[in-house]
Amino acid sequence: MGSVWGNALKISIFGESHGGGIGVVLDGYPAGIPFDEGFVLSEMARRAPGKNKQSTARREADLPRILSGVYNGHSAGTPICAVIENTDTRSGDYKDFTDQPRPGHADYTGAVRYGGWNDPRGGGHFSGRLTAPLVFAGAMCKLFLKNKGITVGAHIQSIAQIQDTPFDDVELTTETLEALRLRPYPIQNPRAEEAMLAAIEEARLDGDSVGGVIECAALALPAGLGSPMLDTVEGRLASLLFSVPAVKGVEFGAGFAFAGLRGSHANDPYYQDTSGAVRTETNNNGGILGGITSGMPLLFRAAIKPTPSISRRQETLNLQTGAVEPFTVKGRHDPCIVTRAAPVIEAACAVALADLYLEGYGYARTK
Repeated sequence: MGSVWGNALKISIFGESHGGGIGVVLDGYPAGIPFDEGFVLSEMARRAPGKNKQSTARREADLPRILSGVYNGHSAGTPICAVIENTDTRSGDYKDFTDQPRPGHADYTGAVRYGGWNDPRGGGHFSGRLTAPLVFAGAMCKLFLKNKGITVGAHIQSIAQIQDTPFDDVELTTETLEALRLRPYPIQNPRAEEAMLAAIEEARLDGDSVGGVIECAALALPAGLGSPMLDTVEGRLASLLFSVPAVKGVEFGAGFAFAGLRGSHANDPYYQDTSGAVRTETNNNGGILGGITSGMPLLFRAAIKPTPSISRRQETLNLQTGAVEPFTVKGRHDPCIVTRAAPVIEAACAVALADLYLEGYGYARTK
């Protein structure tokens, strides 16, 4: 059941990178949510490949065909199924990977797990291509959350250790998140963007790749979502964030920086604002305490590893001969997948929060 996730809202992602298509089923999505096709397509376009030299040359339209669950411009309450066709595949580039597993990929682990019966072309079900249906699911969940006044957004915090201006974890606004969503690269500081793109180009020309960090936030979440101990907001979010193939680290609020703080600096003092809402002066805990939302902006960061498919010569084990041999990855690959990762991280966040909201408030009840 590794490709099914959720409690009140379940998603099931299916398909392989070079199969006939990929897709997702959302079961438990509430009825009556207005369907905004333009918004959904714009979210798909943010992740889609082949738009610039910072991404793979593989060109896919990524147009989701909705088979069920949407009727007369609204969600019908029944399972929503969307399929995305694969149209630009070069399976011949992957014929050697069963004998020579690519470093940094799931070629070897996938073959062991499924006894060699898995589809290895383009990474199969382990491919970043499978983040396209996740973005569709996220777009649908963003429409639901918008109906509740909740906004999810992200920016590229770093690429190759070049830092963007971080989010203000107390005063972050919906306008800031919406503006980032409309930019070709969701980066706040133009000078940082210029330096990041230069670092990507340098790696590309060297036949290499670079990684980075996505910082994501959710605004206007009600306090009280989630549960302590074994079903925390952090745990639910992380379990879905780590479904994104390149994510290798997640931290909430101050995260690992907590290790260098004193409690007097780490704690977030409470106060009541002019509207009577309970808030905190700082937000080191990222809007979550005891595994439950506090009503402050939810904020986390996800570390994205460098694209493992690089054109530089590497070495790998030949499983047939037992010898370590020179190896070069062929095909079309991103020198940096971070530039396309923000909508994917946002999608994972939106799906997790929609599930938590429905679990906390039910399908009809409002906050």
